[in-house]
Amino acid sequence: MTMQSAAPRAKRILMVGAPGAGKGTQAAAIAKQFGIAHIASGDLLRRHIADGTAIGKTVEGVVNKGELVPDALIMDMLRKPVMAASETGGYVLDGFPRTVEQAEAAYRTAGSLGVGVQIAVHLEVPEEELIRRLLARARGADDTEDIIRHRIKVYEEKTRPLLEYYSSRELLIQVNGARPVAEVTWSIIVQLQRALKRPNTHTSGARQATADKAVA
Repeated sequence: MTMQSAAPRAKRILMVGAPGAGKGTQAAAIAKQFGIAHIASGDLLRRHIADGTAIGKTVEGVVNKGELVPDALIMDMLRKPVMAASETGGYVLDGFPRTVEQAEAAYRTAGSLGVGVQIAVHLEVPEEELIRRLLARARGADDTEDIIRHRIKVYEEKTRPLLEYYSSRELLIQVNGARPVAEVTWSIIVQLQRALKRPNTHTSGARQATADKAVA
């Protein structure tokens, strides 16, 4: 696949946020609004675990502890859906990358193929609200407050540095994710529509010197 084989006006969006920030909900709304694919690494992993595949057996223990799945495995799993979506309008990616190292590796691979992320959307939610949300939707014994706090700690240490990474390389949109779902969706869509009108947003590997720092 060459850079030219990706849809020239494809929208390639990344969601960034702590566990419980609402990435999946908002990614689904964005995908529907723009007619693009919602690719959720967590959903793909859970499907592998439920199906008992080789990948699922490898990552089950890691996922249950709230740790990060090895980079190479995630990238291999996402490669085909990301490329396919980029050919048919674009994607909103939820759950990967989660570290700067992952982002750099993905940038080298996806950027050379013309399917790299154009815009990162960050959902900012206070820690206590994250904990409240996650406890409310707890799926089982592994969703205890201690495990949830550990997951948030991992996010702060490993994933939050992505904000600086994307603000220096791509357009970073900051959104207050603690508001009602519909309000958050509206804010994201308005900012994305504005950003996507900028000429270099549709250029693979385009860099933005400044990011939209205002939390809308």
